[in-house]
Amino acid sequence: MNYKQSILVIVGIILLQCCTNTPKPATNPNNKSAAFYSLEDFKKVPKIDAHVHVNTMAADFVQQAETDSFKLITINLDDVNEPPPMEAQQLFALHQTRTFPSRISYATTFSIRYFNDTGWLRQQLEYLKKSFAQGAVAVKIYKVIGMSLKDKTGKFVMIDDPRFAPLLDFIEKSNITVLGHLGEPRNCWLPVQQMTVNGDKTYFTSNPEYHMYRHPKYPSYEDQINARDNMVKQHPKLRFVGAHLGSLEWNVDSLAMRLDEYPNMAVDMAARISHLQYQTAKNWQKVHDFMVKYQDRLLYATDLGAEVTSNPAETSKHAHETHLSDWQYFVTNDTMHVRDFDGSFKGLQLPKEVIDKIYRTNAEKWFPGLFGEKLRQQ
Repeated sequence: MNYKQSILVIVGIILLQCCTNTPKPATNPNNKSAAFYSLEDFKKVPKIDAHVHVNTMAADFVQQAETDSFKLITINLDDVNEPPPMEAQQLFALHQTRTFPSRISYATTFSIRYFNDTGWLRQQLEYLKKSFAQGAVAVKIYKVIGMSLKDKTGKFVMIDDPRFAPLLDFIEKSNITVLGHLGEPRNCWLPVQQMTVNGDKTYFTSNPEYHMYRHPKYPSYEDQINARDNMVKQHPKLRFVGAHLGSLEWNVDSLAMRLDEYPNMAVDMAARISHLQYQTAKNWQKVHDFMVKYQDRLLYATDLGAEVTSNPAETSKHAHETHLSDWQYFVTNDTMHVRDFDGSFKGLQLPKEVIDKIYRTNAEKWFPGLFGEKLRQQ
């Protein structure tokens, strides 16, 4: 075989391999689109806002959620200082869940208004039983326990008080989740000028009855957290979701300690994402790593709401803008600014699998029976 014949044989072998082997697609190690969502994916990805307050018969808020690919959990609470009363909130919730059964679920609550009466426990058990039959997927415990409720002797009543045990046992046996807003952000015990985020400065200036710095004889921040921890410890089989980052919003290390200690505990982010952003501005890596490590225990939530007196267009616009800004923070590495504090921070750019858990599957796990499934199982 001469030189030309050898070249022709080699070329023929190469051509034969090209024709018989399936070509492999080119890979670009710099292409992160497969691992991360983008801002443009916002309306494409199914999401759940696990903590809102829809106290109206109007459909606008839920329709905006549908436009932005959100499902919702609307939360009832009992506070005589914040109308409407819980019975009216439940009527709103039932109207919305029956109108949009695949789009919105609700959490009921129990009253402490007649806590010192002999019939209080029986009445609350009956109310909860009826709520569960109507599809409630959770029970909200509100901050009035620990911050304003007193017994007949004038002593503050905390959530680890044994008088709540029969209610908690009934909720656990009913396979229902407790959503606990117990305590407040640590800023609540600081002077306004020392608070870390503007939202807290505004809220506690407008609601001095809950600004504990003004009430030094009330239970301390540590009292609130310890009582909550004791309750979770006393009921290890009870699914517990700590609202508002479990009132441990100020420090992800402190929150991580509780999640490590209490496997039956998760937290939602309602009205506390700015606290995560504040920490992100100081130590991006720590917050990012916390979100990844505890990706199964964190639920996206906002505390957004719609009331009878709300302007539907403004409420929908605010909901859309809030949801979109939060999405940018969690899925991109954009440099961002928010009104809650001065300075900038970088988005966390969490992987898709983490985003899907935080934004959807964790809520489905921690609140079984969402979106009509609970009623279909009955």
